[in-house]
Amino acid sequence: MDEDIAIVNQNTRVSLLKDFFKKNSKKIIISLSIIFIALLIFFVFDELKKRKKEKLAQLYNGIIFNTNQYEQNDIKNKMIKIVNEKVDTYSALALYYLIDNKLVDDQNKISEYFDQVISISDDKELKNLIIFKKALYFSDKYTEIKLLEILNPLINSDSIWKQHGLLLMGDFYYQKKEFNKSKEFFEKITELSNINPKIKTDVERRLNRDFNE
Repeated sequence: MDEDIAIVNQNTRVSLLKDFFKKNSKKIIISLSIIFIALLIFFVFDELKKRKKEKLAQLYNGIIFNTNQYEQNDIKNKMIKIVNEKVDTYSALALYYLIDNKLVDDQNKISEYFDQVISISDDKELKNLIIFKKALYFSDKYTEIKLLEILNPLINSDSIWKQHGLLLMGDFYYQKKEFNKSKEFFEKITELSNINPKIKTDVERRLNRDFNE
């Protein structure tokens, strides 16, 4: 008896499933098609992204290891092209090359390139590192307000680069002889829980040496 009931229940479930698929066959086909197309687009996009990165890697490395084969202006244009292609690793490396070799004089352009590289970085700490590098580059060119504007996302985070941002601002104010502000930023460093021991020791030494009244 129990076996008969189980068979009836199983047949009922099978029948319900068949009815469901018959009534919703179009919706199911459309849904599966959408999923398939979305997956196809994802894999195609990912493959194109990989190829683009490989192409830029070849271009960047080709320049780096064969600089004597290019004119400076040609190197500059190729590096700018890599920056504008917005491919995280190589766009950042190309920007650093432009800066280190003083190939771009326009400070507004350099700021624009930094912002491009910052915007495309998916890695949180890499993004914070680039923010710090931008602030470091402009630390002797920008006003207090503009420098803080760059560093605020870093200073207000729990990033490992926070201590470096605070140290940069402490040094900035110290050079400006604004010692109270400088001391305030140095003290914030000593309060961090994830501070580099060497940085903590150096900052504490400076606080005792330069601000101990």
